[in-house]
Amino acid sequence: MLYFFFKYFSSEINVFNVFKYITFRTGLSVATSLAFILLVGESLITKLKSFQKHGQPIRNDGPLSHIIKKSGTPTMGGLIIILSILFSTLLWADLTNKYVLILIFCLLSFGIIGFIDDYIKVVKNNSKGISAKLKLFLQILSGTIVIYFIILNTEAELNYKVYFPLFKNFVLNFGIFYFIFGLAVIVGSSNAVNLTDGLDGLAIVPVILVALTFAFIAYVSGNIIFSKYLQLAYIKNTGEICIFLGAMIGAGLGFLWFNAPPAKVFMGDTGSLSLGAALGAIGIITKHEIVLAIVGGLFVLEALSVIIQVASFKLTGKRVFQMAPLHHHFEKKGWSESTVVVRFWIIAIVFALVGLASLKLR
Repeated sequence: MLYFFFKYFSSEINVFNVFKYITFRTGLSVATSLAFILLVGESLITKLKSFQKHGQPIRNDGPLSHIIKKSGTPTMGGLIIILSILFSTLLWADLTNKYVLILIFCLLSFGIIGFIDDYIKVVKNNSKGISAKLKLFLQILSGTIVIYFIILNTEAELNYKVYFPLFKNFVLNFGIFYFIFGLAVIVGSSNAVNLTDGLDGLAIVPVILVALTFAFIAYVSGNIIFSKYLQLAYIKNTGEICIFLGAMIGAGLGFLWFNAPPAKVFMGDTGSLSLGAALGAIGIITKHEIVLAIVGGLFVLEALSVIIQVASFKLTGKRVFQMAPLHHHFEKKGWSESTVVVRFWIIAIVFALVGLASLKLR
């Protein structure tokens, strides 16, 4: 909204021309979303706590320390994150950009799925929300709509293609099967972030790192000069999604202020499903789906640990890990929660650096 205001008067007041720059508005977006959460976060958390008598239901089979320490902590903190991202994006982004509108829809639709799941958990006071089949169906439905509109607004010669890092000319055209691949990216990313969100501050920092990395990717992919230099596919208008990613970074930093150990609030499925899906959609928009799997490697590891655990138990009756997802395995091995979180943050940083390096190594 403010973007249009400053753009309108930029011809008369030269200083307003600075608002035309994506980098400047991205910085404003980070600052705005961060300030929003720091200003209203405490009051919103108080309201969430008053609504939730027992807070986030804790798994009975989880580490004993969780049952003792985390009981009564409110969930649905993702509402704060979503509101912050929306507020900042609506202020500073060009709302005529179709990619920005698609990402807003993606964030909201998956946020609603997560909110319903969290609400049922809180009302019933158990760790099971809506059925897994219903949740997956709703995710596939929302993801299909998102992919359809991405394809509709992307240049025809780029559609259905998957670009591989490290290889200059290795591109696969998936044709109509790209819908299945895209769904795997969005739904997989959404659930992977959800599985990672099990310890105070564990998921939000990797989300910030992935958002930061893809803000760079989106900017260079949308710039014909930079994309040519880095030998990336030039995708018109992707630079504007940096504003959305900036809002996500600021919201993540603000949420970490309250989610740092000991957490005052959990993001819940409301936050994890929506953030993960939005990152998946951004990977598709920028044609960097494979790089997303590298940069978000920690999320991939967490998801794989659950898949391996379930498959192993069904096939052999034995468990590979003491508990899944992976972060609980290390807790069971005696690592303190803070040790697991910090070490997993370090792993997330390494994955982000490897992902960035892959842009140049072609």
